[in-house]
Amino acid sequence: MRGPLITKIQKYSIHDGTGIRTTVFFKGCPLSCRWCHNPETQRFEAELLFYRERCIGCGSCEVICPRGAVSMEDIMEETGKGAEEKRIPGTDRGRCTACGACVQECPGDARELCGTFWDLPRLVEELLKDLPFYETSGGGVTLSGGEVMAQDPDYVAGLARMLSQRGVSVNLDTCGAVKPERFLSVLPYVDTILFDLKVMDEEAHRRLTGQGNGQILDNLRMLSKQEARIWIRIPVIGGVNDREEEMEKMARFLTGEHIRYEQVNLLPYHDTGRGKYGHLDRTYGGGAFGTPSGERMEELRQYLESLGIGPVRIGG
Repeated sequence: MRGPLITKIQKYSIHDGTGIRTTVFFKGCPLSCRWCHNPETQRFEAELLFYRERCIGCGSCEVICPRGAVSMEDIMEETGKGAEEKRIPGTDRGRCTACGACVQECPGDARELCGTFWDLPRLVEELLKDLPFYETSGGGVTLSGGEVMAQDPDYVAGLARMLSQRGVSVNLDTCGAVKPERFLSVLPYVDTILFDLKVMDEEAHRRLTGQGNGQILDNLRMLSKQEARIWIRIPVIGGVNDREEEMEKMARFLTGEHIRYEQVNLLPYHDTGRGKYGHLDRTYGGGAFGTPSGERMEELRQYLESLGIGPVRIGG
């Protein structure tokens, strides 16, 4: 691999910071959150996505695959007219190397390669195309993922530096589960760090995300001491952390550790990424979680502010 892979460059975003922004989604994350709505960004290597509903059953992918990872299967599928036999390809993920041969051959655009390398000059050139929008709206570029800070540190620091030198505001959207020196290398070029807090209990965090939160909390302490501009972002997940007790633990940490932050954003959980798991032949692990109502989000916002945390905003 030549460098970090990018899954998407999302332009004209009004989230992840102020103004109109372009968000760069990097591929690969040290956490595996059960509710993740971007499963295509979890692994660091390129992957194949299969859109079953677009497949015409021609078998061209089976013929072209150099690894013999694709085989056609006859299945029964429910339609509006009842059960019908359909021929679709199955992919052996262990043998697939995501070479892209089947993607180029597919006449129905049912197969997609996820993860593309951009060399720095070309990526910066692409991001600067929207410089007028950044300047007029007070926006900029947000580096997200996956986890941007788990990528090649020289690449990330170089990207942030090149954008900053052109007057572009750079935000980092991070889960915080990386070595602290990775943050130190980019801090001079970053305006705002969007820092996630999920749950405070170490074992619950490990069970839900695959890792404990000790390093994450240490990094938040460190960034606060470095006087970084921090937005705390709390994904509010029904059945996980949508209780006053959990919000109180977060509030006690922020105040007790004297964490410097500019605002807190409560982000309501949604399951719009559920369908992506099927495209990757994976099972969604967040089926037991719920979406908090607008009323509940407002109650939690007011509760945090009653504990001296604020300003607290819903969304963003």
